[in-house]
Amino acid sequence: MSSILDPTIPVDVGVVSQRQRIIEAMLDSCAEKTYAATTIADIVSRASISRTTFYKRFAGKRECFDATLDWCIEQLTLAAQDSHSAADSPAEAVRKAVAATLALMATKPALAQLTMGEAAAVEPDVIQRYRKLLIPALSGLWDAAGEPRHPNASAQVPFGQAQVLIFNHVVTGRTAQLPELLPELVYIALLPFTGHDEALKQAQLTRDDTGSEAR
Repeated sequence: MSSILDPTIPVDVGVVSQRQRIIEAMLDSCAEKTYAATTIADIVSRASISRTTFYKRFAGKRECFDATLDWCIEQLTLAAQDSHSAADSPAEAVRKAVAATLALMATKPALAQLTMGEAAAVEPDVIQRYRKLLIPALSGLWDAAGEPRHPNASAQVPFGQAQVLIFNHVVTGRTAQLPELLPELVYIALLPFTGHDEALKQAQLTRDDTGSEAR
């Protein structure tokens, strides 16, 4: 039998909970005020903690922002990974992963704004970080399946095109409409790896989800 001297809940649960509240407070404050305008006072007020507690978890505002960005990227990565199975072809996996990440950003505008807007304003090199995460992940789908890739595969330019499309939706207040980009983004993501025909096929398969025609 457990007792107060032998708790069944790990003692660090409170620490994890505090850290998560601080991250969510940073996320919400950035969405409302931008990172530049956010203060430690804003964060501790939203998180319902003391300033002392904040500094126990983070060295300062920038470290807190970096942790918040890491958390957002983790949520997007999990959404993409959970959207498909090993039975899906690489092209199908990409289509489902794009749909899942757009859906997550559409329902969590603060997350979309931080990853696609504030992050670039705070740290311009974050786009390179995204490339280093995303492009190898896409390539890995084909490698894991043992399927050949298009001989001219280079995802650098398409990645930039996709980033601009998403960024424009977010900064113009159309985050909820991000799923409208699904056909175009699927085509852009697949083109370097599969060529035109398969990329177009997968883009067209998104019409049932978006009600729009692929380009």
